[in-house]
Amino acid sequence: MSIRPIAAASLLLLGITLPAPCSLPAQEVIDLRGSDQRLDAGFEELFSVGVMDGEDWEMLGTVTHVSFDRDGNLYIVDGLGGMSIGGGARVLVFDASGNFLRQFGSAGEGPGEFNVPVGFAVTRDGTTIVADVGHRAFQLFGSDGGFLRMVRASEEGRGRVSMSLLADPRGDAVFTGNFGNRRVFIGGGDADPPTSRPITRIGLGGEVARADTVVEAWLPPRAEAEIKLPGNIRVGSGDGGAASALRGLKQPLVFEPPLLAGVLPDGSIVHSDSSAYELKVTPPDAGEVARIMRRPLRPERVTPGVEKEYLKEREARGGGSARVGMVVASTTGGANAPGSRESFSLDLPEPEFFPEIPILRALFTTWEGRIWVRRRGDERNSDGPIDVVTGDGRYVGTFPADAVEMPDAFGPNGMAAFIERDERDVARVVVRRLPAAVR
Repeated sequence: MSIRPIAAASLLLLGITLPAPCSLPAQEVIDLRGSDQRLDAGFEELFSVGVMDGEDWEMLGTVTHVSFDRDGNLYIVDGLGGMSIGGGARVLVFDASGNFLRQFGSAGEGPGEFNVPVGFAVTRDGTTIVADVGHRAFQLFGSDGGFLRMVRASEEGRGRVSMSLLADPRGDAVFTGNFGNRRVFIGGGDADPPTSRPITRIGLGGEVARADTVVEAWLPPRAEAEIKLPGNIRVGSGDGGAASALRGLKQPLVFEPPLLAGVLPDGSIVHSDSSAYELKVTPPDAGEVARIMRRPLRPERVTPGVEKEYLKEREARGGGSARVGMVVASTTGGANAPGSRESFSLDLPEPEFFPEIPILRALFTTWEGRIWVRRRGDERNSDGPIDVVTGDGRYVGTFPADAVEMPDAFGPNGMAAFIERDERDVARVVVRRLPAAVR
């Protein structure tokens, strides 16, 4: 491993990878080893939740989120589907040994009731944060499951509720962003197309959410063709309708690098925003990337043959149309105005391609400061090995592609939760303990 400070303008690129256009001071660049060092996936199973027949709290439906608090209590969100099933969600809580403690959450339009919940996070002290589109607010619940208060979303776009929430380890805040190319449309569309993918810290200490940009991640150039509603479809009306929400939206490029992000124990953000193997660390309150960790792995070029294969698969899936689900909050009726669920078909323009297939597919961070990154596999859409790197730039090792799945949540003392289905297709959550080296 070599470490050297260089100016951002002189960063060497892998292949033809495009960098985020920004002007930064000197950064610490850490070159990690190129060859993989194998890690063994001998994880100790602690307990599992989820059975085919049993008590109500034992039978899980659609598990969408899991999380831990600092006592090792496990939080399971069962049925939180946002666009698909709206308020039909509940939060189940288990202690560090798997014993059932409580459940909370019910559909409704009042404070403490779910009205189109789309995002979920748990802070270290056990405060549950629910991003609720229908309420246009973040709802906070205490460690006992009791409703605490509602924090209204700010009117500006950066303070909108989002399905992508990362709890700030320091408490009283979450980080949001267009992680994994996902986006929820609330209210009207952007007047101007975005020029970056900001990662935002949403402070929840007051009555109104305070939004502060942590770092401006790179947004690849989008296709010029705009996505338009078919002429024979009318969905919604006014500023809260789907037509307004779609205004100015550009079609992402095929193979566009996703925005991947995690939070380190001190509140630093680590993210990846390009097709190269680059992990970028932004310290708290810095506003700029201070450290870049990279491996000498080259992305696959998108050749005419790759494009042809993609178009063939696209045609087999139904061609250039897509079914779209959307949640649009009402612009009248106050904070508790219900959200509307809208679904319609779009005729998509001809796709344009990003020149490379990104190396990285997923990124998570542990409570102890390790960064887990999933690389793509040998096949274009397959999962590959998982690398483990420390926040200060030390390569720990690599789990082979078939050795372990990426945990869906990390917790204290090496706890990790995996959302699985057993041989009878029964949903369950399995909690395992990770070896000290990869926590």
